[in-house]
Amino acid sequence: MDHKKNIRNMSVIAHVDHGKSTLTDSLVSKAGIIAGAKAGETRFTDTRKDEQERCITIKSTAISLFFELEAKDLSFIKGESQVEVNTVNGEQKKLPGFLINLIDSPGHVDFSSEVTAALRVTDGALVVVDCVSGVCVQTETVLRQAIAERIKPVLFMNKMDRALLELQLGAEELYQTFQRIVENINVIIATYGDDDGPMGPIMVDPAVGNVGFGSGLHGWAFTLKQFAEIYAEKFGVQVCELCC
Repeated sequence: MDHKKNIRNMSVIAHVDHGKSTLTDSLVSKAGIIAGAKAGETRFTDTRKDEQERCITIKSTAISLFFELEAKDLSFIKGESQVEVNTVNGEQKKLPGFLINLIDSPGHVDFSSEVTAALRVTDGALVVVDCVSGVCVQTETVLRQAIAERIKPVLFMNKMDRALLELQLGAEELYQTFQRIVENINVIIATYGDDDGPMGPIMVDPAVGNVGFGSGLHGWAFTLKQFAEIYAEKFGVQVCELCC
C-alpha cells in the first residue's frame, strides 16, 4: 500500500481456546479472502498440519487484510492520518482504505516466546477474552507481555453467543459479567503498567471505544458507540451524551 500512514500492524493475543483463531477467521472472511460460511471452521492462520490436527495455534502467523472504514468513523481516528488532496476543488479528504497486518499468536503457555515475537513487530494488541470463562491465567501473562513491549491493548469480549444461547444469561447478569472482565483487565494493566510512562494511561473502557463485544464464530461484533448512535438518532440527542 502506498499510503504508509494507513497501515496498521496488530497482534491477537489471548488465553488458549478463547477464540483467537476463530475471530481471525471472521476478519479474514470480512476481507473477502475466505467465504463467510467457512469462517470459524477453516482456521486459516493455522497453516501447519499439527496445528490443524490439535486445533491449537503453535506458531504465530501473519496475514495482510484490506479494510475500508466508513466516512463517519474516520473522525474517530486519533493521531496522524493519511490525507489525500482532491486536485479538482482543492479539498482534502481522509483516505478510508487501511492495510491491516494481523498476527494470530498462540494462547498456550508453552509458546509464550511466539507471543513476544508477535508483539515486537506490531503496534497494537487485540486481547480476546471468553466472556463465559472470563480473564484466565494466560490472559494475564500475554497482557503483561504486551505492556512490557509497550503495546497498547484493546479488549474484545468473545463468545457472546454462548452467554446468550447456552447459558441464557439475563441482561443484568451479562452486564455484571462484562463489568467484571473490564475490571479484571484494568487491575492487570494497573499492576504492570505505568500511567506516567511512555504509553500513558492504557486502561480499557467501553465509553472510550477500546472495548468490543461479539462472537467470532458467528462473525458479528459491536462497540458501545455503535449502540449510542442508534439511540442518539432515536431520541434526537448527541452520541457523546450517551457514551462519553
